[in-house]
Amino acid sequence: MPDATCYAQVTVTLPLSGPYTYLVPDHLRPHAAVGSRVLVPFGRRTVTGYITAFAPPSKKMRVKKIIDTLDPCPLFTPGMVPLFQWIADYYIAPMGDVIKTALPGGLNVVDRQVVSLTTSGTRAADDPACPEAEKELIDILGSTPVPLKQLLDSEPPIPRSLIKVLENKGWVTVTRELSTARARAKMETVAEAAAGPLPKKGVTEKRQLLLDFLRVHGPTARADLNRKLPSAKSTLGPMVEMGLIHLSEDRVERSPLGEEIVPDTPPSLTDEQQQVVSTVSAQLTSGYATFLLKGVTGSGKTEVYMRLVEDALAAGKTAVVLVPEIALIAQTDRRFKARFGDRIAVLHSGLSDGERYDQWVKIAEKRVSVVIGARSAIFAPLTDIGLIVVDEEHDGSYKQESGLRYNARDLAAVRARMEGAVVLLGSATPSIQSAWNARTGKFKEVLLTKRVNQKPMPEIEVVDLKKYKDLPGIHTFLTPRLVEAMTQTLDRDEQVLLFLNRRGFSGAPICAHCGEPLKCRHCDVSMTFHKGVNAFRCHICGYFEPAKTHCRICNGHKIKLLGSGTEKVEEAVKDIFPHKNVARMDQDTTARRGSLLKILKGVREKQVDIVVGTQMIAKGHDFPDITLVGVICADTALNLPDFRAGERTFQLLAQVAGRAGRGDKPGRVILQTYVPDHFTIGCAVDHDADAFYTQETSFRRALAYPPFTRIILVRIADKNSGRCRTAAQKLSGLLWERRPDQGIAIMGPAEAPLTRAMNRYRWQILLKGESPSAMKKMITDALAAFRKEGGFSGVSISIDVDPYALG
Repeated sequence: MPDATCYAQVTVTLPLSGPYTYLVPDHLRPHAAVGSRVLVPFGRRTVTGYITAFAPPSKKMRVKKIIDTLDPCPLFTPGMVPLFQWIADYYIAPMGDVIKTALPGGLNVVDRQVVSLTTSGTRAADDPACPEAEKELIDILGSTPVPLKQLLDSEPPIPRSLIKVLENKGWVTVTRELSTARARAKMETVAEAAAGPLPKKGVTEKRQLLLDFLRVHGPTARADLNRKLPSAKSTLGPMVEMGLIHLSEDRVERSPLGEEIVPDTPPSLTDEQQQVVSTVSAQLTSGYATFLLKGVTGSGKTEVYMRLVEDALAAGKTAVVLVPEIALIAQTDRRFKARFGDRIAVLHSGLSDGERYDQWVKIAEKRVSVVIGARSAIFAPLTDIGLIVVDEEHDGSYKQESGLRYNARDLAAVRARMEGAVVLLGSATPSIQSAWNARTGKFKEVLLTKRVNQKPMPEIEVVDLKKYKDLPGIHTFLTPRLVEAMTQTLDRDEQVLLFLNRRGFSGAPICAHCGEPLKCRHCDVSMTFHKGVNAFRCHICGYFEPAKTHCRICNGHKIKLLGSGTEKVEEAVKDIFPHKNVARMDQDTTARRGSLLKILKGVREKQVDIVVGTQMIAKGHDFPDITLVGVICADTALNLPDFRAGERTFQLLAQVAGRAGRGDKPGRVILQTYVPDHFTIGCAVDHDADAFYTQETSFRRALAYPPFTRIILVRIADKNSGRCRTAAQKLSGLLWERRPDQGIAIMGPAEAPLTRAMNRYRWQILLKGESPSAMKKMITDALAAFRKEGGFSGVSISIDVDPYALG
């Protein structure tokens, strides 16, 4: 921070526009910089904020002081501030929300109101005259202070008026306290031998042993010392008092990278790979450009990424590699670590708060050059970025579906443009949007048309499920043709992958008496039966009901299970092939830390014969001994009420088919469907992405859908159904009042396809037009008027620019 500057612009992590001006006290000036996390007074509260600039206040005013800085280094670079501002403007979001989303979770320190029971309150609970409601609140409080918000949001909620009554009686106190950040540096005590001669007295044999150990091994963590030298527990304290040993606190890094990996030897590139590397690498010294790498499955895109990262590092630059899901990071991380060693950091939501914090600080301190991660890694605080890779760029996982609804693929291009870097978007099945950008010249296209070593694409055989509708039990989804192909594959000591895009044991459970579906109590969605825990689960909010439940409509006790999930397929496969090892790979089996790596290792080492899984097995995994892929039902997502349903189905089928025959043996696919003549199915069978693209863009143009228009979805949610509807109608009216004469269509308000989620009713308004800036101005002005008029306290409104899902 310049010495002449003493005022900082601070963005607080509250849904406010900001920034706010604060005075930097003299003792904090050496530690304050753009990107520093600070603690500041805000009204009567103390909150977390981030320094985004240094500038005096615009007018003479009394300015509060920053209380403290909270980290050993800034958490983002000055160059990221324009990116945050662009995101705030584009996605219609407060700057504080943008920074909070960008940084590792668990950093916020805020003061909160807590309710504590007094001695008088404890005695009052024993008074028979104490009202029942007051006694219940006293029982809830017990001996531990409870956050006020937790009481107000409980089910059923505790009325604020009741808390006030007890406060007036002196039975409870409501005070403010600072919360502790979940993510912070981990410290350990380190012992080091002091220099100089020993005293003539006081150094026993055990103390001498401790001193000799430290002089031989150097500074040692206290925990390691106690483990290696048991006598240190009793001798360390006296030696510190004598001044013979010094103790200090050192920062410890919590590493998520796991086992040591043997360095690899880069393979020879194919002619096509070399051409792509040469073309993209030449751009690294020329500034910003976005390339779309369209490469068939098994064409060696990952090796291309690694060669380009090498070239970026050789040019003194850094690199970011994005992968769509945590399931893929494990594989990508291994390959990159084998090539680049300790020069990589990993960022994704599967890390603990502490691990993410340590990785983030390591990046900010410039101790690594390559960052690998899921969508949030686009915010990594790297400097001198030369290359950003977005693998499987078509994948919907790059779109954040809650909070700040950003798309990491799009932000990759924005950040690269700001930093003069190159973006490489890779996919076997590019999104319609990216394919259109390549066709219109916005992106440069490079191609990998052949698999490595000239391996053929797998042959796809279509099985019409309508022909098997009358077969009993499991044969409706494990058809005789699929079972026959599995048997032949297993007899050759090869592996099988079965794909079904639905986890759990069954699809919709219904009452056998009245036919009503068993729905979640908190969401308007059918629950799924999970045999492993013998319970029904809601996949929206996580609500559980035991299997021995009853119908809430007719009180019937027989619940019938329709359809099939991964658990049911797994069970059926084990019945047919009892002597084969079967692994299930879905969100349920990979939730526990390390479980995904264990499954992947089992498949790689052929300890698993058959893999049953959801879409996480369709993305980028390389299993050389899987020669048969069975698609249980290709139609799962084809008829969803979304204009992207065909695109998603084609991409998913092409990707899962690409898992077959990636080794030395040819692969094949059994694709089961009820609509074998559907155009999307036909294009997937023929591996014809160009035909699908041509047909799909024609459909989009005719109906004015992206990429020919832009869409913004406004969602309204509230616990009260009527108030939610009224708020949606009010906001819709305000939008219509501000709509230009032409160019923007307003559709709705209407109930969302998922009408209730987590006890909140949902309505939505869809805006469609060619000018996103005009639509955003409409929304911003309408929201300002909506909030100014008031009357809808508690109603939440979220804005989704370029939504991926319309529900």
